[in-house]
Amino acid sequence: MIAHAPRRAVVLLSGGLDSATTLAMARAAGFDCYCLSFDYGQRHRAELQAAQRVARALGARELRVLPLGLGQFGGSALTDDAIAVPVDGVQPGIPVTYVPARNTIMLSLALAWAEVLGSRDIFVGVNAVDYSGYPDCRPEYIAAFERMANLATRAAVEGARLTIHAPLIDLTKAEIIRRGTALGVDYALTVSCYQADDEGRACGVCDSCRLRRAGFVEAGVPDPPLYAPPA
Repeated sequence: MIAHAPRRAVVLLSGGLDSATTLAMARAAGFDCYCLSFDYGQRHRAELQAAQRVARALGARELRVLPLGLGQFGGSALTDDAIAVPVDGVQPGIPVTYVPARNTIMLSLALAWAEVLGSRDIFVGVNAVDYSGYPDCRPEYIAAFERMANLATRAAVEGARLTIHAPLIDLTKAEIIRRGTALGVDYALTVSCYQADDEGRACGVCDSCRLRRAGFVEAGVPDPPLYAPPA
């Protein structure tokens, strides 16, 4: 019997809870995973360190960290120190933590690497249920990007159609945590906080921390003790 080589996939890996779960799901589906992280001018580097830990723990084939410099534009609480990260609870509407065009830029770079690798699959951990209202986390956005990718690349034009996988898109945070736990994800390796300290400890009050904590409570799974003590 001839053994078939595993398929290659590019996985966007931020080092947070959702992207770690996405990587575990891609690995469980039998993909050789090539992870892509971005140093885009975010408030802290703890999530990049977390991405390295997660990639290693979950058996990624490779992890590359690309510099983007979106902080040169600002316009987001995650890339501009003059804009405060909201800490008063999740509010309706698109919050100031939205980074303009971030997912479009990151998916475009993932697309370029996928074409070089001969990969037809890109995984991204966007979620349209328990999320912060970002427009580039919606199913219609993912579908639109996939259509564009299959118009814009030589590989697709020559018959190697590309699929954008967003396996968390319609899951609650609790469902994501349960799925990841079943796949052996160690969430103590992840960093979800928008303003983690130098040791990677979370603030506990930003939108991302609140959504994470609520998800662990609903899932009935202990949240790893990664929070900074109250000031």
